[in-house]
Amino acid sequence: MTSNDQIIINQVISGNTNAFAILVDRYKDLVFTLALRMMKHREEAEEVSQDTFIKAFKSLDKFKGDSKFSTWIYKVAYNSCLDKIKSNKRKYNEVEINNHTTNYIKTTNNAFDDLVEEERKQAIQECLDQLPSDDSFLLTLFYFEEQSLEEISSIIGLTPNHVKVKLFRARKKLASILKERIEPELIEYYEKEHK
Repeated sequence: MTSNDQIIINQVISGNTNAFAILVDRYKDLVFTLALRMMKHREEAEEVSQDTFIKAFKSLDKFKGDSKFSTWIYKVAYNSCLDKIKSNKRKYNEVEINNHTTNYIKTTNNAFDDLVEEERKQAIQECLDQLPSDDSFLLTLFYFEEQSLEEISSIIGLTPNHVKVKLFRARKKLASILKERIEPELIEYYEKEHK
């Protein structure tokens, strides 16, 4: 946790509630991205993001500082998403794991090398959107927010080993989606280039 966050938290707890806007501004994009991964719908992600900051504000005095503030706010966001999903009682489409997915991982990695950096980022974002909520959330925390297994474990309430297993399964699902998406793009790319 940055000492800067702690200074702001202390100000808010001491009565300067306006200082909370600094924390909201600092973490709103990350919280929204994680909420979008879980909820899959923009309006619901916005609603969950607002709920997250309201809950964080109300329970800021319970924040002990034994983890980074970002880890704590991600945990609040994760739980807010779970609450919203339960209240919606929606079933999100699950992506089946193909038996051959493990063989696709290497192919997918090689295919990635042939994509332009910006296209690669866009492809990953779109493929993440096709994953089940939990998988998308985990991969976003691990790869984009660079949270450690221990930090993710603290956010979602599972052991680091269980997180590692879930990450492995999520990567396999992502690999199969990426393979379906990227191979046709590569074929099209090579056909254009070699005419």
